[in-house]
Amino acid sequence: MDKFLLDRHNAILVVVDIQDRLADVMSKRQKVTDNCLHLIEGAKILDIPILVTEQYPKGLGPTILEIKNVLPRYEPVEKITFDCCREPVFLERAASQGKNQIILTGMETHICVLQTCLGLLNDNYTVHLVKDATCSRTEDSYLTAIDFLQNAGAVITCTETVLFQLLERAGTNEFKAISKRIK
Repeated sequence: MDKFLLDRHNAILVVVDIQDRLADVMSKRQKVTDNCLHLIEGAKILDIPILVTEQYPKGLGPTILEIKNVLPRYEPVEKITFDCCREPVFLERAASQGKNQIILTGMETHICVLQTCLGLLNDNYTVHLVKDATCSRTEDSYLTAIDFLQNAGAVITCTETVLFQLLERAGTNEFKAISKRIK
């Protein structure tokens, strides 16, 4: 059961490749962006580290402004590998946090998100893949990736489940701020 229980003191939020030219071709762009923004704001309120990656930014552009503008610090890990774990800077930043749970979001689910999830699982991280904060250009590719990653051992979850697991209880100032945001 431990892998299903998120702990705010043991989690990192990872936002994979939500970049201008990639986001422009996603039919679920707004939903994914909105849910990532909820998760980023929740992470800031709960003091959870946030890692952002960019796949070949010269070609795909930077992280979209909606996300870039709310990050505590904009320090993306630039990469050309689909698996973020194959970029040494990404693994160094993740390991330096001393945490072993990853809340994984991003684009595209069947390429960079999938390969990153597998890399993280292989490196003994517990991965909570946030289904409504990821997308692919086609529904078939997206659904295939979700099934694939669940079979590989990722916990498939959604934005509100993640936020309320991290909160643990109602009545706190953190709860009030997060609940107001998602209404």
